[in-house]
Amino acid sequence: MFRSARTILTTILTTGLTTGLTAVVTALAVAAPTVPATAGTPAGVVNVAHRGASGHAPENTIEALLLAARQGADMVEFDVRETRDHALILMHDTTLARTTDVESVFPGRAPWRVADFTLAEIRELDAGSWFGSSFRGTRVPTLREALRAMSRTRLGLLVEIKTPRLHPGIERRAAVELRRSWHGPLVVQSFDWDAMRAFHRLMPDVPVGLLGTPSPGELRGLAAFAGQINPPYRDLTRDYVRAVQSLGMRVFTWTTDDPGVMRRLGSYRVDGILTNRPHVLARL
Repeated sequence: MFRSARTILTTILTTGLTTGLTAVVTALAVAAPTVPATAGTPAGVVNVAHRGASGHAPENTIEALLLAARQGADMVEFDVRETRDHALILMHDTTLARTTDVESVFPGRAPWRVADFTLAEIRELDAGSWFGSSFRGTRVPTLREALRAMSRTRLGLLVEIKTPRLHPGIERRAAVELRRSWHGPLVVQSFDWDAMRAFHRLMPDVPVGLLGTPSPGELRGLAAFAGQINPPYRDLTRDYVRAVQSLGMRVFTWTTDDPGVMRRLGSYRVDGILTNRPHVLARL
């Protein structure tokens, strides 16, 4: 008897078992490559959609997150920032300029930092036209909206908390929302390792990932609270992956869309690969 994808992914995140994963949701009305329902990633490698299926839909939007499921992802990664009124939204950059029309809607508010705008103001912005005319009118989602949308899928989440030092208390606010609105497989990560230490105290049952490439000498101390070390793929060697895994941590590496690079990383036995095009990894 086959276990559900959610059960398998929960097992992987909590025990380190290496099992291939597949996740498919109802087809979306978005034109993009899909994979057959029987397709999946190579055994032991979790297919993580970077900012959703951001190669085919505007990053960090509901459209991109749901499309990741259609393209065969096992997890979705997205970025969380805080607005001026402490709302949690999905946004990678410190400013709104690259991925919204904020410059035309609020021309006198340069440099258009996320932290300078309220949620109500951000809801006025178009977060899709920069990517393509078919996404005109797409909005910046809140964390709660993203969690509710993803709860309709069987995908796990890799949630990155952006620049916590700019938003004191964001770890606590994120923990509150995640407890309230998410009950599936979950990892929380950040480049700020102290913030992840704090988050671990708030939600000790949720694995935390440390973005970057700590030295081999640092790994043992970090293993006291971290469940993952998540470096850029160019930093990885086979020996480094083994060093991390020997301490009970996992390696999710970022970000590549190149099948050759994916195969090499698979040969290193990494635990997960972040990609903008999850259908590429799913088809390998």
